[in-house]
Amino acid sequence: MVQLGPNLTEGRFLERLNRFAALMKVAGQPQLVHIANSGRMRELLAPGHRVLLQPVAGAPHRKTRYDLALVDLGGTLVSADSRLPNALVREALEQGRLPQFAGYPQLRAEVVFGESRLDLRLDGPSGTCYIETKSVTLVNDGVALFPDAPTVRGVKHLGSLSQAVAAGHRAAVMFVVQRSDAQAFAPNDVADPAFGAALRRTAALGVEVLAHRCQVTERQIVLAEALEIRL
Repeated sequence: MVQLGPNLTEGRFLERLNRFAALMKVAGQPQLVHIANSGRMRELLAPGHRVLLQPVAGAPHRKTRYDLALVDLGGTLVSADSRLPNALVREALEQGRLPQFAGYPQLRAEVVFGESRLDLRLDGPSGTCYIETKSVTLVNDGVALFPDAPTVRGVKHLGSLSQAVAAGHRAAVMFVVQRSDAQAFAPNDVADPAFGAALRRTAALGVEVLAHRCQVTERQIVLAEALEIRL
């Protein structure tokens, strides 16, 4: 669970300036807002969409007073912060809410394997398991899709997970859908056919492909149900 706190500020999306900055209207005035997500998110960042912003205090070096937290799609709240999935999965592991990973009492974050820095390494009597998490915000007709833009880095991560399996370890990629309206997950072959091909190849080599949706409110985000995987 990630607590968003009681101090979110409402605004309206105006314009994305670059990968990490956008203009939002807050209290009638344009404000520069930080976006912690390099994805395109075109379905979210449309003019007029209601947004909820996290005020940032105590950072005088920053040019932005807010981080983008949530986008309101009119009935569905979407978390736009790609930093959160790692924390959500780590908490679920520590609380035993992902029983398929029972038997790994030791957990380390940001570990190097092969050519990649992977999000999590689990160790225990069952051996070693590497997990890479991915943030998903795009949903079409109930199907969560990743990526929404070409990702060379994502393909590299899949290659490192395959190398881990070849070395005798367990490995998994976890797609965290930061919204509640998805029923299934599939690779987004239209946006990045190379990633889709790599994901299918990786799965055939023994890397586990998992996806969970989230329950998102204006106060908190919780990792929720597992989704059907469609490869």
